Amino acid sequence: MAKEYSGSPKPHHIESKRKRLTYIVGVSGLCILFYVLGAWQTTPPGPVNPSGESGNKLACNIENSGSVDGQASSGSSAALDFESHHQVAMNDSGPAAENIPPCDMAYSEYTPCQDPVRGRKFDRNMLKYRERHCPTKNELLRCLIPAPPKYKTPFKWPQSRDYAWYDNIPHRELSIEKAVQNWVQVEGDRFRFPGGGTMFPRGADAYIDDINDWGAYLLKRDVITMSFAPRDTHEAQVQFALERGVPAMIGIMASKRLPYPARAFDMAHCSRCLIPWNKFDGLYLIEVDRVLRPGGYWVFSGPPIHWKKYWRGWERTREDLKAEQDAIEDVAKRLCWTKVIEKGDLAIWQKPLNHIECVKSRSVYKTPHICKGDNPDAAWYSFDLNTLFPS
Repeated sequence: MAKEYSGSPKPHHIESKRKRLTYIVGVSGLCILFYVLGAWQTTPPGPVNPSGESGNKLACNIENSGSVDGQASSGSSAALDFESHHQVAMNDSGPAAENIPPCDMAYSEYTPCQDPVRGRKFDRNMLKYRERHCPTKNELLRCLIPAPPKYKTPFKWPQSRDYAWYDNIPHRELSIEKAVQNWVQVEGDRFRFPGGGTMFPRGADAYIDDINDWGAYLLKRDVITMSFAPRDTHEAQVQFALERGVPAMIGIMASKRLPYPARAFDMAHCSRCLIPWNKFDGLYLIEVDRVLRPGGYWVFSGPPIHWKKYWRGWERTREDLKAEQDAIEDVAKRLCWTKVIEKGDLAIWQKPLNHIECVKSRSVYKTPHICKGDNPDAAWYSFDLNTLFPS
């Protein structure tokens, strides 16, 4: 068995250590060289201090540097200026911000483009006088609409669903005209909304159990609704909804499209809204069809639905109510809607997933017209229904 010597290192170990030492020395030398070159290139020539150091050092010398504005420093105790010195110059020659004054308190419930006095000057055909009509430029108000004099912060949700301050909507008309419907009641300094209505005297919750949808009460069921109502003799219908935390807009189905793009809603609901659905060649149901998504639902209650029970209370003849419902059914059929159910006070139709088959059936149903080439998203009063369907 061979015996190894233990007295001196092996030749290959010595060679390895030499290479490692040479590498370390070489790298260190390069680092020192680059540092000296960098300092020499960065440091400009300057006067020599008595200590033999250059007057302009690579590092910041607080004692010799003076302030950031170039002013001489009085000594090592000089305070540093940390304020911003890069500011955007303001153009003082531009127009000053306009100071808009508040309107007279008489305008506390003014709605732009909705002036009842002005509206009465317009045609009453198709309720055009109830649509919003913007004044001319020289008639525009140049003031800020004030809140009612005793306005209070609205109740927080979900309490706002059932209550609103009377001072925020100082109108008793609805509580008087709709007293038998149990829709709204005045209780001291507030309104209370029991959840009633013409077609749901048992309350909104009971009505929802029938259609599974309705107004503010749907929020607790994770369904968001948009209320759409005119400003009429009942006053401030939309403001009632807004105070309760429910999205709402002033509007009416008259001669203009609704202010929504096509296929905007899963469901449209009308409860005794008194819209002449069967008239004008069915254009109002065509508009409902436009804003419904494919497969969406139209839920309808009120005259003429369930006319056999209510015809005396509605002060109309059986023949008149039956003829109106038959006409509505006919328009829905021509739009290829499917009637899902009619039970009690409710009737529900469903829009088809597409209108391909419906368009093919035009050889049978010539009307109502399903427009071709028209932009279905055109809304916001940019399209006049009456131009396509003149009365």
